[in-house]
Amino acid sequence: MDMGTFTPITAYIIACIGSALGLLSSERARNAAGAARNGWLAVAAMSIGGLGIWGMHFTAMLGTWMGTTVAYDIPITLLSMVVAVLVVGTGLFLTLRRGDERLRTLAAGGLVTGLGVAAMHYTGMSAIVINGEITYDLVVVALSIAIAVVAATAALWFTRNVSGPLAVLGASLVMGLAVTGMHYTGMHAMNIQIDELAPVAVSNSEELITSLIISGAGFSVIIAFLLALTSSDEEGREEAELLDRVLRRTESRGQ
Repeated sequence: MDMGTFTPITAYIIACIGSALGLLSSERARNAAGAARNGWLAVAAMSIGGLGIWGMHFTAMLGTWMGTTVAYDIPITLLSMVVAVLVVGTGLFLTLRRGDERLRTLAAGGLVTGLGVAAMHYTGMSAIVINGEITYDLVVVALSIAIAVVAATAALWFTRNVSGPLAVLGASLVMGLAVTGMHYTGMHAMNIQIDELAPVAVSNSEELITSLIISGAGFSVIIAFLLALTSSDEEGREEAELLDRVLRRTESRGQ
């Protein structure tokens, strides 16, 4: 398989963008309550799971040459996206429960999310339609699953503890590296035996690429606007305290 140079870099950038949006949304969720909290958790799950993990996965897949024309089963491809969002959402819910700072919940969330990310990866791989047989090196598969669990645990720890632009930037770079590392480890577990007598698949890669670009860019813009137009409760308290100090100084000068 030829994975090139441009595609892995692009996939890493997408993973970092999804991670950054997810971390910022998680910060909002930590400082919100009720429906607003659940809403931000859903946004974080879609950012990390949908864009950062699933979007990265298929960006990398569509730039990988497998020795012949490849098509993708669309329903299974979409199922893999649903799996990614649901497992990340479950991990966030377990990890960000109010009043629960135990490492046990972080470990449980990381395990569930990591296994789910691995399930997303190999579900997405099962969507491949190719004139050949695909097999896997089980040792490397196990390694990729271990990396997924460690990466997911680290990502959930970041969502619980990281705040502020610089911290989010640094954490998203680490998360992006972990996510793409898991993906390419899983890719190295795959072996393809081309059957020259089998019919060649009709590629639908261009349609998938177009859909990924449009949906990913649109989602990122929408979430960026949401984050820009809203503030966390903590930011609101800081603004209120600043306004109160200004009013007190104005009143004291007036007297």
